[in-house]
Amino acid sequence: MTGGITTVANQGVQWTPMIALLAPGQGAQAPGMLAPWLEMGGAEDRIAAWSCSAELDLRRLGTTADAEEIKDTAVAQPLIVALSLLAAEQLLRRLDLPTDAPVAGHSVGELAASAIADVFTPEEAIALAALRGREMAAACRLAATGMSAVLGGDPNEVAAALAQCELDVANHNGAGQIVVAGRIEALAALATHKPARTRVKPLPVAGAFHTRFMAPAERALADYAVKLGAKNPARTLLSNADGQAVSEGAELLDRLVAQVTKPVRWDCCMATLRALGVSATIELPPAGTLSGLVKRELTGTVTLALKAPGDFDKVAGLISDHASGAKRDECSGIHP
Repeated sequence: MTGGITTVANQGVQWTPMIALLAPGQGAQAPGMLAPWLEMGGAEDRIAAWSCSAELDLRRLGTTADAEEIKDTAVAQPLIVALSLLAAEQLLRRLDLPTDAPVAGHSVGELAASAIADVFTPEEAIALAALRGREMAAACRLAATGMSAVLGGDPNEVAAALAQCELDVANHNGAGQIVVAGRIEALAALATHKPARTRVKPLPVAGAFHTRFMAPAERALADYAVKLGAKNPARTLLSNADGQAVSEGAELLDRLVAQVTKPVRWDCCMATLRALGVSATIELPPAGTLSGLVKRELTGTVTLALKAPGDFDKVAGLISDHASGAKRDECSGIHP
């Protein structure tokens, strides 16, 4: 371990089935997504408290606000983190999830993952998500920028096209998908002269996240981070920077600040999940996107997208199946 980063490698130790928790990022939100979760005991009080942390009416935004309102970066980020943490608290309270279950989040989802790993309190994570959202929204207003998904194609040809258009890679999502970002006219040029065997899909976002255009937001987060404590993770927590497990809270906080101008390496996170022997993932709400990426990249991995409180029964079944599988493999001596 160096500088608070744990490199994961296969050391030939006996394999046991492992489940990972995943927290989604911006773009996963949908109108009314919070409503079913408010029926759980204590949920209303938690959302009321977290609304104070975010300085937003999260209850209204998650139940009656329309798609246009919650698309706003300043709203979407704290709302997504709040929903993920609300479900995670109930999940960990109701079910015996193994303590070695790693956790990872995509982009702003890494704040939810950090709270699940006890680096921050939920209130701290949601307040940080709200600040992050406000500052990134403000940075978006400084230039006309956006993002597009690029699927398929020869990597070298895609890289050459991006360089010619002066576009940056914002997300390496694996499964043959990257997300690129930059000025609107540059994205239009890429779509017009796209590399062979690629699909270019404009994304409904406000600006060029995870690129140099977010430098003002990074500075604001750095100023805020000076006053924010960060405990060492209590669970294996993967970083978007390179997919490695981070063992020191201070190192993680530095990475979270820098994250807004650096590409999300979700491909590396999935590679680490594979190296850890993860055989199933549970995606917290608003769930679906990360489960799809895992299905395409980690063939054979069981995925469960937690979309409503009724899905807790499915999680219980998944945990039970994996526990039974571990005992069978231990008795038979079989492991991958």
